[in-house]
Amino acid sequence: MDPIDTLFSAARAVQGRAHAPYSRFRVGSAVLDEAGAVHAGCNVENAAYPVGTCAEAGAIAAMVAAGGRRIAAILVLGDGAALVTPCGACRQRIREFAAPDTPIHVAGPEGLRRTFTLDDLLPASFGPDNLA
Repeated sequence: MDPIDTLFSAARAVQGRAHAPYSRFRVGSAVLDEAGAVHAGCNVENAAYPVGTCAEAGAIAAMVAAGGRRIAAILVLGDGAALVTPCGACRQRIREFAAPDTPIHVAGPEGLRRTFTLDDLLPASFGPDNLA
């Protein structure tokens, strides 16, 4: 199976499990790590805004908990006509584990809509290598 199809399937599977009683906007995300394992996450809202968790943050946390340390690719799946790209905080979270050329796939219910690199979405970013 194509890696994008694998990521899309994993993101779709968890998108329906999102806890989004306030926004009603469910997001699923899946990360492919350096070993080829896929880790998924969904958004989890909280009545005490802004304490919720984005889908990308959940997928990254699942990757780290499973022993993954590098993002090879990530996919974000959201409904609606507009592209659902990672928020600013998630772009920085992705940066912690990804290279500037890491693909960030953005999908809608019908499938892949667009692919960016991390550098496209977070140019001239600050990351772990700045602290070395």
